[in-house]
Amino acid sequence: MTSETLLLRPEETATRALPANVEAEAAFLGAVLIDNRVIEELPTQLAPSHFFEPVHARIYDRILQLLDRKAVVTPVTLKPYFESDESLKELGGPAYLARLTADGQGLLAPRVLAEQIYDLALLRELVTVGRNLVEGAMDTSEAVEPLEQIEQAEQALYQVAEGAGSQSEAQSFATATRTAITAIERAFNSGGHIAGKTTGLSSLNEKIGGLHDSDLIILAGRPGMGKTSLATNIAFNAADRFRRDIDDGIAPEESVGASVAFFSLEMSADQLATRILAEQSKISSEALRMGKISREDFQQLSFASQRLAELPLYIDDTPALSIAALRTRARRLKRRHDIGLIVVDYLQLLQGTNRSGNDNRVNEISEISRGLKTLAKELGVPVIALSQLSRAVEQRDDKRPMLSDLRESGSIEQDADMVWFVYREDYYIKATEPKYPSDNDQPEVQAKWDTWREKMEQVTGLSELIIAKQRHGATGKVRLRFEARITRFSDLDETYSQHDYE
Repeated sequence: MTSETLLLRPEETATRALPANVEAEAAFLGAVLIDNRVIEELPTQLAPSHFFEPVHARIYDRILQLLDRKAVVTPVTLKPYFESDESLKELGGPAYLARLTADGQGLLAPRVLAEQIYDLALLRELVTVGRNLVEGAMDTSEAVEPLEQIEQAEQALYQVAEGAGSQSEAQSFATATRTAITAIERAFNSGGHIAGKTTGLSSLNEKIGGLHDSDLIILAGRPGMGKTSLATNIAFNAADRFRRDIDDGIAPEESVGASVAFFSLEMSADQLATRILAEQSKISSEALRMGKISREDFQQLSFASQRLAELPLYIDDTPALSIAALRTRARRLKRRHDIGLIVVDYLQLLQGTNRSGNDNRVNEISEISRGLKTLAKELGVPVIALSQLSRAVEQRDDKRPMLSDLRESGSIEQDADMVWFVYREDYYIKATEPKYPSDNDQPEVQAKWDTWREKMEQVTGLSELIIAKQRHGATGKVRLRFEARITRFSDLDETYSQHDYE
């Protein structure tokens, strides 16, 4: 058999019947109409779009609507909704509804019928993906980008794998409302503090309500401000909370933690691991890198590493990733490990899909920021993307960043649901340290240094997280403590009143 005979041409697949079992659909609908509780016991959640026969899809959709109103659904209660249905008339009119319940065979194995209906719907989606893939691959015009086609095919296959490929149509407002109520209920149960994934920082959680699914969060700052440290801290906190919740018997969907994918385009995986080990063992990162630790420190380090061994934190340190490659890798991690949070360090190190010499960098950054927002919506997870700031910050007396400082593209601000800036005043004050006074210096030199030291003592270890944009809430500042020795952000001690720093 030649390779040509193994491939079906698009016109040949069109003549073959799509995978379906209309009799199974009818038997399942009959079982539901006899006993409405059948739907509650399904291992696989069926949607109207999973039915091949359009009439069956409309019947099932109406059943779901009535059940949502706590109504009892029978052929009699369904009849008024289908008396004028032209397609149903071809099957015998409303009497067809009664025929569905005639033999009751569906009650013998409703779960098996539901699984078959679902599986056949996925196969039909695969046929559609395959047909589009073949048709696209046959197009050899110059406008076609093969890598872009691969990325689109990966996206389509991911949707099929998640069972979402057949549910890409507009959803009813009732469905959207139920999703919103679930999120509100989650926030209510948490005491009014968090509706999404936790950052591990109570003051930040209270300000933003946690990290919300489908949101793109831009975390920006000048070099040395600690944006990578903060992102690493949040990633660890979310992963650690998820692990503890699972150990405590909390269902994954009810946890405020998350499995985390960390795409590090700047630092290697072992460097990130060293940071987390330093934070958890409370041993200086510098001491760990240089091996300047005691035997007690090493034992403490070993204990910390054992605790971190099962942390659901996955690090991808592949350099120079394109936005298409990152999205592909993120989908795989979502499929394999059910990722609930993605961190990208950092945005400007990603590449666009078109790397020709005539590329406009602003357009490329716009494509990357849009791609990250699309990824957040597609996977239904928050995405934190770190970003550089322009040097304009250094030219001002007040070094606190503003939205206009986002480097290279206004689309970053436009695409983001939240924009955070990390600002540490001690970083800039330290750079202005005057000459250390000696015995021969004038009193003015000593006074100048004493003034600097006093100011440095007031701000050392304090940092600001400036929330410059929040699509779902108010902007403002969150005061945090930063321990530079172990690169750790934490909530301020109770002795530091939030009011004192407003």
